[in-house]
Amino acid sequence: MQGGAGPPANEALFARAKDVLVGGVSSPVRSFAAVGGVPRFIRHARGAKITDADGREYVDFVLSWGAVILGHADPAVVAAVEEAAARGTTYGAATEAEVELAEAIRRDLPSVQRLRFVSSGTEAAMSALRVARGYTRRDRVVMFEGCYHGHADPFLTRAGSGVAAAGLPGSAGVTGGAARDTLVLPFGDEAALARAFRRSGPRVAAAIVEPVPANMGVVVPPRGFLVRLRELCDEHGALLIFDEVVTGYRVGRRGAQGRFRVEPDLTTLGKVIGGGLPAAAFGGRREVMEVLAPRGPVYQAGTLAGNPVAMAAGLATLAALTPSAYERLDATASRLEGAIRRAAAAAGVPVATARAGAMVGLHMRAGPVTGFTAAKSADLAAYRRLFHALLESGVYFPPSPFEALFVSLAHGRAAMAAASRALDRAFASVGGARA
Repeated sequence: MQGGAGPPANEALFARAKDVLVGGVSSPVRSFAAVGGVPRFIRHARGAKITDADGREYVDFVLSWGAVILGHADPAVVAAVEEAAARGTTYGAATEAEVELAEAIRRDLPSVQRLRFVSSGTEAAMSALRVARGYTRRDRVVMFEGCYHGHADPFLTRAGSGVAAAGLPGSAGVTGGAARDTLVLPFGDEAALARAFRRSGPRVAAAIVEPVPANMGVVVPPRGFLVRLRELCDEHGALLIFDEVVTGYRVGRRGAQGRFRVEPDLTTLGKVIGGGLPAAAFGGRREVMEVLAPRGPVYQAGTLAGNPVAMAAGLATLAALTPSAYERLDATASRLEGAIRRAAAAAGVPVATARAGAMVGLHMRAGPVTGFTAAKSADLAAYRRLFHALLESGVYFPPSPFEALFVSLAHGRAAMAAASRALDRAFASVGGARA
C-alpha cells in the first residue's frame, strides 16, 4: 500500500501504463472507459478476493471473466502448475497432458469427437469457422447480435461485450468482404432465422451462437430456439457451432449443449478448461475436424497450443468439478441473484436478472432482457453509479454493463454475506440518486 505524498498507486500505475500501453491496458474493458474512473491494478488474489495496488480488497465477481471457477490461487491448481513448470514451461512438441485433457473433454462432451487446443477463445472461434468453411466449401456465416466470439474479422459486426462497452458498432479495419459474408440476426428470433436461411441457405457454411449469451449480460435462449437453429442448419447443409468459451463447464459439466440437449457440429471452449491460464480448444465431429492439417487441407497451428502448464491447470480444475461442486456453484449463483433482486427492490431500482448455472446477468431496467436491443436500453448511468458504490464497499463487479457476473467455489458464506450487505448499500445510493 502506498503511503506519503503523491497519487494513489492505482492512479500512478495507470499514468505509467498510458505512456506505454494503448489506452493503458492490454484489453479495452479493463480501462474502465464504460464506467469511468481509474482502473484497479491487481497485485494478488486468493479465493474469492482480489487486492489492488493500493492494498484494497474486493470480493471478486469477475474471476478473470469466468475462468477462475475454483477461486483464485486454488491450492490444487497452483500445485499442478508448479509441478508442470518445474519440468519446463513449453516445448513446442506433443505432451501427455494435452492427450489427457482432450480425453476428459470428450468424456464430458460427446459431440467433441476430435479437438485441437489453441491459446484463446478468439483463436478457437476463428479456427472453428475456418474448419466449417473448409468442410462445407461455403463462405457465409450466421451469427447473432450481442453474441461475442472474439475479435477475428468475421465476428466484429454488431458484436456484444467489449465492442458495445466501447460504443462501437463493429470495428475499423474489418474488410467489406468479411462483413458481406456475415449475416447478423436478432438473438432468439426464429422468424428472422428462417428468412435468412431461405434467402442464403445454400451459401451458409455455419451458424455460430453463444447458446447462453454472456456478452450482453446473461440472456437465456427462448424455449425451442436452439432446437430450431439445429433443424435449419441440418435442412440447409450448414454446420452449427456452439461458442462455449464462457458456458463450457460453467453452466454444467456438459456445457450448454448438455443443458439444452442440442448437439452442435463444432464447439469452442476456453476459460475454465485452462484453469486460469491461457488455453482454449475447438472440436467436433470426427469427419468435420479431419479437414484440419495434417489430416486435411485446412491449415491452423500455434506455438503455445497445448501448453503443458496450462494443460496441468485445466486437468486440476476439471478434477475438482464434481456433481456436488456444481450444486454449490448453482446455490451460490442463486444467492447472488437473490441478493441483487432484494437490494434493488428495497431501493426502488428497476433491475432485470437472469441466471444460467454459475453465471448471473444484471441489467438496470424493468422487464426481461431477451436480446441485444433490450440490453442496450438498460440505464447505463445507473450501472456506473452501482459499480462505483460497490467498489467503495469492497465488491468488484465487471467494469462494463454488458458482462456477466461469475461465482466460484471459493465464494463461501462470509464472502456472500459481505457482498449482500454491499449490494444493499450500493442500490440504496443508486435509488437515492434517482429520487
